[in-house]
Amino acid sequence: MKRQLFLTALTITIGLGSCTKESMTADYGVIPLPNRIESTEGDGFVIRNSTAIVYPKENGKLQKTAELLSEYIAAITGMELSVTPAEKRGNAIVLKSNFACPNQEAYSLTVNDSLVTINGSSDAGTFYGVQTLRKSIPACSEGKQVLLPPVEITDMPRFSYRGMHLDVARHFFPADFIKRYIDILAMHNINRFHWHLSDDQGWRVEIKSYPKLTEVGQWRKETLIGRAGKDNTQCDGTPYGGYYTQEEIRDIVQYATDRFVTIIPEIDLPGHMLAALSAYPEYGCTGGPYEAATGWGIFPDILCMGNEKTYEFLENIFSEIMDLFPSEFIHVGGDEAPKQHWEECPKCQAKIKELGIRATKKHTAENQLQSYAVQRLEKFLNSRNREVIGWDEILEGGIGGGATVMSWRGTEGGIEAADLGHDAIMVPHHTLYFDYYQSEDQANEPLSIGGYIPVRKVYEYEPIPSVLTAEQVPHIIGLQANLWTEYIHTPEHVEYMLLPRLAALCEVQWTQPEAKNYENFLCRMDPLFRTYDRLGYNYAKHIREDSKVAFEKAKAVPQTAGQAELESVPVGLSE
Repeated sequence: MKRQLFLTALTITIGLGSCTKESMTADYGVIPLPNRIESTEGDGFVIRNSTAIVYPKENGKLQKTAELLSEYIAAITGMELSVTPAEKRGNAIVLKSNFACPNQEAYSLTVNDSLVTINGSSDAGTFYGVQTLRKSIPACSEGKQVLLPPVEITDMPRFSYRGMHLDVARHFFPADFIKRYIDILAMHNINRFHWHLSDDQGWRVEIKSYPKLTEVGQWRKETLIGRAGKDNTQCDGTPYGGYYTQEEIRDIVQYATDRFVTIIPEIDLPGHMLAALSAYPEYGCTGGPYEAATGWGIFPDILCMGNEKTYEFLENIFSEIMDLFPSEFIHVGGDEAPKQHWEECPKCQAKIKELGIRATKKHTAENQLQSYAVQRLEKFLNSRNREVIGWDEILEGGIGGGATVMSWRGTEGGIEAADLGHDAIMVPHHTLYFDYYQSEDQANEPLSIGGYIPVRKVYEYEPIPSVLTAEQVPHIIGLQANLWTEYIHTPEHVEYMLLPRLAALCEVQWTQPEAKNYENFLCRMDPLFRTYDRLGYNYAKHIREDSKVAFEKAKAVPQTAGQAELESVPVGLSE
């Protein structure tokens, strides 16, 4: 069904929120930019200590959202607003979730002189309205009254899948930081956290049926110092490990759920499994011995998919993973799996013969064996009402079932998936790998894996390839950025690589392309940078001065009643 909405294109910015000694004025030109913002008549609503946040009785999700909004406002202003289920008229921020819109993450935000109403088409939509309100409050507000100018905002996301990834296998980050990471994602309207939990260098999730995965597989004897390929023999000599208990994971999953972030766990297979094989060598083609990798790259030892016991091993692992993670998607990897051992392995060759697999011009027999393994796991996961995501290599042996393809080597995998009728998520490394450098002045940047992806390149990315037909376009369900951690050791470094590129990403994910403008984005980044400062985030400052200049330039333009002029542009939105 096609619907027409008016999407607000900002000529400069909205409101240009300001602070004085006594008060501050909110600015609705937040990131990501809402679809429609309309000024209305009146003096506006003042947030005071007496203001209450009201949620519907017996709605536990909106109660939690109301509590979070109170925490957000307290962190910015110092005011601790009461949260109540009671019906209240006047001097209240009212949360509701009966906004009539087929997009289940839509919301309206209405401000008049006596009431603020945030009404989502679902509880998730209400949460995103709360994020817009929270980000509109200037970070210089402590001890001051907050004026919310009268406004009607109607908003919804462009894509249903809005993801961000974190690799905790190469370097491990404690549970408290994972929660902080989720908070950052939620503030940027991201609804999927892709958690890369295993790799050659370490196994990071407790599996009770296979205790050696963490007893042995969490450890590597040392870690490479310097860049892979240049300093491969130089290691630090220090054992490295870490993993999340199932109790910690359940707590993190609930924390994310409260913020409408779904965690998608990844157990990468059949490659990138050296850590698992170090604990259970019987599931490799050669029988080992194996050890977790101390450096980075692609390694030849992978799971033996000719061994029936390997499938039992994986199904038992995924059974526990599904008990921990309620996500509709389970990521099974599928990338960078060299097949030379399969070519020589009697079990793998026997399985190929048993299945009647024959090499074709397009697909080797070994790639087709991987395809069989992925599809077999997919059937197992489907039996538990879960769906499979895999990296774009799962296309190489022929794809079956309903697997979703994560296109990382470029856009080609996503295009092929859409052509075959499969959903795809765009993650092209040349645009959306946040472990790449943010500056061309690499000598003054932390060591990275290479490449150069500045904020502007992220912002200007268009995830719908122009070659797709109208029938294929809906198969591109969203996009995400990946953050691999070979060279990232600390939470502070994670934040540095993430921010502010995440702000650019979230506007690509959420805002209609007709409303995007990089200069306007820079202007709106200035208030967001101030919020980062307030929250203590360690962001990269490459565009900080540019954003200040853009903001001050916009402030110099005469405003009408504190608002920039708005231009309404009709934009067709698919529902």
